[in-house]
Amino acid sequence: MRHLSLIACVLLLAGIAAQAQSPASASTEQVKNVPSFDLNAMDKSADPCVDFYQYACGNWIKNNPIPADQPEWGRFNELHERNQLILRNILDKTAADNPGRSSNDQKIGDYYYSCMDEAGIDAKGMAPLKPMLDRIAALQNKSQLPGLIGELHNNGVRVLFDFGSEPDAKDSMMEIAGADQGGLGLPDRDYYTKTDARSQEIRQHYVAYMAHLLVLAGEPQPQADQDAAAVMKIETVLANASLTRVELRDPYNTYHPMKIEAVDSLFPSLELSAYLKQENVPDSVLSNVDISEPKFMAAVQSELATEPLDSLKAYLRIHALNDAAPSLSSTFEDAHFDFYSKYLRGVPQMPARWKRCEGQVNRSLGEALGQEFVARTFSKETKQKVLVMTEQIEQAMQQEIENLDWMSPATKQAAIAKLHQVDNKIGYPDKWRDYSSLTIERDDYFGNVLRSHTFEEKRDWAKVGKPVDKSEWFMPPPTVNAYYNPQMNDINFPAGVLQPPLYDPKEDDAPNYGDTGGTIGHELTHGFDDEGRQYDGQGNLRDWWTPADAKGFEDRINCQRDQYANYIIVDDIHINSKLTSGEDVADLGGTLLAYLAWKKQTAGVHLEDRDGFTPDQRFFIGYAQWACENERPENLRVHAITDPHSPGKYRVNGIVGDLPQFAQAFGCRAGQAMVSAKVCKIW
Repeated sequence: MRHLSLIACVLLLAGIAAQAQSPASASTEQVKNVPSFDLNAMDKSADPCVDFYQYACGNWIKNNPIPADQPEWGRFNELHERNQLILRNILDKTAADNPGRSSNDQKIGDYYYSCMDEAGIDAKGMAPLKPMLDRIAALQNKSQLPGLIGELHNNGVRVLFDFGSEPDAKDSMMEIAGADQGGLGLPDRDYYTKTDARSQEIRQHYVAYMAHLLVLAGEPQPQADQDAAAVMKIETVLANASLTRVELRDPYNTYHPMKIEAVDSLFPSLELSAYLKQENVPDSVLSNVDISEPKFMAAVQSELATEPLDSLKAYLRIHALNDAAPSLSSTFEDAHFDFYSKYLRGVPQMPARWKRCEGQVNRSLGEALGQEFVARTFSKETKQKVLVMTEQIEQAMQQEIENLDWMSPATKQAAIAKLHQVDNKIGYPDKWRDYSSLTIERDDYFGNVLRSHTFEEKRDWAKVGKPVDKSEWFMPPPTVNAYYNPQMNDINFPAGVLQPPLYDPKEDDAPNYGDTGGTIGHELTHGFDDEGRQYDGQGNLRDWWTPADAKGFEDRINCQRDQYANYIIVDDIHINSKLTSGEDVADLGGTLLAYLAWKKQTAGVHLEDRDGFTPDQRFFIGYAQWACENERPENLRVHAITDPHSPGKYRVNGIVGDLPQFAQAFGCRAGQAMVSAKVCKIW
């Protein structure tokens, strides 16, 4: 399935029953709220004008070491764990084989039950994957590849490229088919192309890991080493042809619609018709196919045409094993964890089985599980309060746009028109997803995983040639995150992120506007960052800026890029500010908009000091404390390459230094670290 460009700011029968009801099982009493304004998190010995992040988060950082099963730990993780406990309560209840369960409860309960049956999964070994491996082994010639690739994609094995539905970038009301770069086993193309010692070491470990998977599957070590080397060669070719993450930020780099005949002519080895037959997509709905990265697809064409069939089969076999490993016996799951989590990210311990199973159910049946989560955690009153806050922040943005001295009237008019067309989605979908055609069996975990992939693939391909469903969500309700979708021009706040400590309806407005208000402003600002601004109010890729206004915008975000490029993530690795630019712009604009909205909300109201802090100070501390975090050095190195967000420290200190309102609140003077010598201002 090809995802939209989202800016965001993942036993024996008796034994499993006993485990589900064990003393370690969650109860509602275990689900505790963490304060959204946390005095104990603060290090009051620090000077807020020298290091505000340390002042707001210092004691939290000291007192919250990273759990052994996590690559990082922060306030978002605290909330995620709180939500996990709530979901576990739901799953423990629905896992009981009760004939009175609803259809959704049967599916989420039996999926969870089958995943928790660790002894049963281990007893099956790799047998559940054998039919897929047998089909790969049975390949006799390359003409059979397109159909098999389609079958693997249906089963969640994203080999060579990604392919699925997407809104047409220049006709955002219609879904088309789109092919995208993919097919790599390492987290990013840079892992294959960089020549430093660490990157070379990672590649060696990756080859050894691939060979280990093959040996676990019964292949002799010498042949496994040879096959792993062949796969590394194929993936390196694909990586060199892939766009960088910075290049992917420009939507014009990834929109190349073609007729099917043109695709067949340019990439004959893909045999698109054979692939689409596997996906049950009629030719009649495929007027255009978006080949997002033609250079990449040319590399796929070359590999299919020139690589020996045995090497291609090794590539398919390894990816089938790698994708299936977390859902197979513990031998495969451990191997996968040891490479991707322990080695790459420095995580010493695998999360508890129930956490892994809860995550799998949430990924596969998120809206079925989410309905009960919403019923337990999210009130109509909270939804209404957040909607009001969102509308106030939109009003603040309109005022900011109207008062800009660098934007022409024509561009202002278009920007305000786009702002008024933003759709605010709060909490959960208006229409829940229908899982009735998905079969979930109580004693077939791997089958449930495959059927879930096939269900999503079928649902995705069914969109092609039809109007875009503007009501669709791309995060399930329990998710602790939010996003802006430029092709739908909507901001989406799942119920999971609107919980303490990020949003607390019992708290006063100042920290709530600083935290959740800042996040709302952040997502809204994404519609006008360096990527989002290229889409109009309908979600169409269209240049609605005058050349002078576009230059004025770029000059201002270059100020922030220069600022963030000086910040160090870990070792001597600096922030790639061209990658983080959109998130940095959204942090700065979102915090300012939330502050202005809060000021308007409380205009004429006498606000008293609380806990020894002024209301303005509470706003900024509320903003900062969402970003309290600790992160392993290994994970920081991964994020330096892959994450478009800056580390939490700089998402706080880098922002407040550019806001005169902060300096006034804390009495900071020119020359102090939290007062930028050159203030960057976009909105």
